[in-house]
Amino acid sequence: MGSAATFFHSATAFHDLVTRIPDDAWDSIALGEWSLRSLVGHTTRAILTVESYLLLDDPGYPNVANAEHYYARVYRDLTDPAAVAARGVEAGIWLGAEPAVAIADALGRAMALVDTSPPERIVSIGGLGIALPEYLRTRVFELVVHSIDISRATGLPHGQSADAVMSTLELAAGIAAARGDGETLLLSLTGRGTLPENYSVV
Repeated sequence: MGSAATFFHSATAFHDLVTRIPDDAWDSIALGEWSLRSLVGHTTRAILTVESYLLLDDPGYPNVANAEHYYARVYRDLTDPAAVAARGVEAGIWLGAEPAVAIADALGRAMALVDTSPPERIVSIGGLGIALPEYLRTRVFELVVHSIDISRATGLPHGQSADAVMSTLELAAGIAAARGDGETLLLSLTGRGTLPENYSVV
């Protein structure tokens, strides 16, 4: 399955999960300082950014090699945790009274742009460029990880496919390797060591 199809299926599973969230759960704390609404809002940005970035001009060339490099190098340089938290809250508010409807509409717009983009399309991110299939791999990563977060917060099955989870796990391992942590992760996964406390690839 290509990255566009995986993105569509992961986003659809996320949308289905949101339709099952009880009305009285949205204000509960879900992850760190985020309420469930803010967590869902942050996750929705994995769809919204596809739309917003594809509406920008093609920068013409990629200078971010792949999804692994995006997270291992670029994401860390461009990301302000406080700003990420604030954007999650803002996106949660943007979802309005019918979050599932807002997400479905956003996904429809994003997929229309993906489907009409040429295979060589480069996505502009913070003044840099990354190939669209590689950018979509990062969006699947966000959708899968945060769907699991939502599942843990609500007790609802996350609905992400085994293929999407495998793709996300492969990317996580690739990020660790790109950061120089491949041996540490491998030793941990094979029972020969442990990861540092609070270790994260993002």
